[in-house]
Amino acid sequence: MRMPRQRPAEICGFTIAEVAMTVIVLALAITTSLSALQRAFLDLDTARNLEIAGQILQCEMERERLLNWTQVNDAAYQPVIDDSFARNPAIAGRFTLSRSLVPLTGRSGRMVQITLTTSWRSYDGRNLSRSYTTYYGQGGLHAYFYGTP
Repeated sequence: MRMPRQRPAEICGFTIAEVAMTVIVLALAITTSLSALQRAFLDLDTARNLEIAGQILQCEMERERLLNWTQVNDAAYQPVIDDSFARNPAIAGRFTLSRSLVPLTGRSGRMVQITLTTSWRSYDGRNLSRSYTTYYGQGGLHAYFYGTP
């Protein structure tokens, strides 16, 4: 007489509950890693744009250092983004450059404070800006502080 076959205990599978728990844990891990990855891309975009904005501001600051006193004091002077940046389509439409001029009192108004600001919109829609401020004296800073014309 033959005995019926029995299944060995080693050949067991996972239960539905175990598989469901594994799927839930993996879904949670993937979801949190995707949100962290999205935040990392946002920070990378911000860092790149801050670098570009700094380069635009530095370029305009150097251009203004070459201007004479009459040109610097011209309130109608509008800075423009340099052609090296404007030719790049990723930069040209996104960044704007503005200038603020404040005459300083004392020494017959022979010194002005120049603030350059560049603004842009990040890919998540936030408005960001970066500013540089400098001082420009008629005849140079030495002439301003020591009273020589």
